[in-house]
Amino acid sequence: MSDTARRPKGPMGHGRPMPGEKAKDFKGTMKKLIKYMGKYKFRLLLMMIFAMGGTIFAIIGPKILGKATTELFNGLVAKVNGTGGINFDKIVEILFFVMCLYFVSAALSFIQGFIMTGISNDVTYGLRKDISVKINKIPLKYFESRTHGEVLSRVTNDVDTLQQSLNQSLTQLITSVTTLIGAFVMMLSINVWMTLAAVLILPVSMIIIGNVMKHSQKYFKDQQRFLGEVNGQVEEVYSGHNVVKVFNKEEAVVDTFEKTNQKLYESAWKSQFFSGIMMPVMQFVGNLGYVMVALLGGFLTIKGSIEVGDIQSFFQYIRNFTQPIQQIAQVTNMLQSTAAASERVFEFLEEEEEDQKSENPVSVEKIEGNVDFEHVSFGYNADQIIIHDFSAGVKQGQKVAIVGPTGAGKTTMVKLLMRFYDVNTGRILIDGHNIKDFNRGELRELFGMVLQDTWLFHGTIMENIRYGRLDATDEEVIAAAKAAHAHRFIMSQPGGYNMVLDEETSNISQGQKQLLTIARAILADNKILILDEATSSVDTRTEIQIQKAMDNLMKGRTSFVIAHRLSTIRDADLILVMKDGDIIEQGNHEDLLAAGGFYANLYNSQFERAEAV
Repeated sequence: MSDTARRPKGPMGHGRPMPGEKAKDFKGTMKKLIKYMGKYKFRLLLMMIFAMGGTIFAIIGPKILGKATTELFNGLVAKVNGTGGINFDKIVEILFFVMCLYFVSAALSFIQGFIMTGISNDVTYGLRKDISVKINKIPLKYFESRTHGEVLSRVTNDVDTLQQSLNQSLTQLITSVTTLIGAFVMMLSINVWMTLAAVLILPVSMIIIGNVMKHSQKYFKDQQRFLGEVNGQVEEVYSGHNVVKVFNKEEAVVDTFEKTNQKLYESAWKSQFFSGIMMPVMQFVGNLGYVMVALLGGFLTIKGSIEVGDIQSFFQYIRNFTQPIQQIAQVTNMLQSTAAASERVFEFLEEEEEDQKSENPVSVEKIEGNVDFEHVSFGYNADQIIIHDFSAGVKQGQKVAIVGPTGAGKTTMVKLLMRFYDVNTGRILIDGHNIKDFNRGELRELFGMVLQDTWLFHGTIMENIRYGRLDATDEEVIAAAKAAHAHRFIMSQPGGYNMVLDEETSNISQGQKQLLTIARAILADNKILILDEATSSVDTRTEIQIQKAMDNLMKGRTSFVIAHRLSTIRDADLILVMKDGDIIEQGNHEDLLAAGGFYANLYNSQFERAEAV
């Protein structure tokens, strides 16, 4: 079982980059991100100035505080020797100056944080907006080759990851580098030999970090892999728990989970152990460095080369020097997450788009609804043609049924008609105009659809029906519901048309959902209708009710009906019988039965099954 197959999907898909996930092209992706952020260059420059200014003011503080310590020490020595006392006025003056420095530092850091938050929010807002626009331009084949969660994750998980890591990493990188350089300069200004002693700690620290990371990295990878498997198993079992219970596989499922969970436990224990020992070891090495600096500082103080306060300042600078190194290491990991998320977002934004406009578009205002298929050939892949030579003529207002076994190409024909895909050869005409001569958006305005899988959103019944035509009045919505035979059941619901449908729309039945989608299509008043298995998931009584609603819907409109239940399309003006991508028979119900061909066998087999039941 692969990690990819078991990666946790969650409600929004499996798109969130895992901790430590790296981009395929780090440099190229970061260049794209920097270029995208170019519009904010003035604000970025301001942010850098304020970030460096705030850090510099904070770095100066310890050296001035050291002067207060020196003043206090010298005053105590003078008091012991009887030659003077502590000058508290000067100490207060120094401390007040330091307090002002830290106040200015905090103010600059606050402004920098405010600017950077605005930039990161604007960047992610812009990316979400670009993704939203892009979604409407990408061909349907892109979405059919990926899970919905994977696409949605680009808008949610990846952009969120980018926002968080960008906001933290960029600011942290600037302040850490400024602190590192500033602390090193201040340490050199105090004493070169003490600085060299402090810097000697770094190689030792790097060797320890390198060895620990070398051993722990594989355990972290294992932890992420097994975590993905555990989450995948939980999601899989939870979504299919009824099936698990029916086949009495509870023990097998628990056993499989226990084995994976044990592997996760072992890898997590080892990875967390190595991660946990790093800090104590680093602190131990750091304390050794402090001891070396303290001994050297004491020796130099006795010799009179430096003052007591300088030793105190130096210790603070050591902390300011080593801490940014650890922060830069963390920023490096954060930048990897930034690049990984950015790469996925930019990959989506760079996907091939389908042409939305035609050079000389045909107007859809006077379209009547005549449709002609002329020698249409199509395959989702060029080497796998599934529709070989499809020809048919449909007159305005005709009810055309498309029937055939699973995989015959029925739904594919509808996708070609709406130009979700373009034909390989041949052409499709509406009122004599090639569908390629229409703007895609205007072409699709000609079609109304009622599908097997109903789609209703969280909102009132009124809002869901009005989705067919947003400028419709309440009276028009109610009239559409009555035509769809939905008014009666709507009025029996608490709140009537104002009843809110929940996210799963579990408060109404499948048949009632279908009636609402039919009402929505009636309200839209499109020239051409497509009904794809609209009654396949409901009982016979509800089917009759839906059939009446669809009859109202199809009056005066060219209609394409895809159906497996042949009893529902006996009154069709034209029945196209498809098999293996070709029309093998066409005619009305009586003519096809009389011919005794494929359709007759298909119809009689369904009739015999109904009799047997």
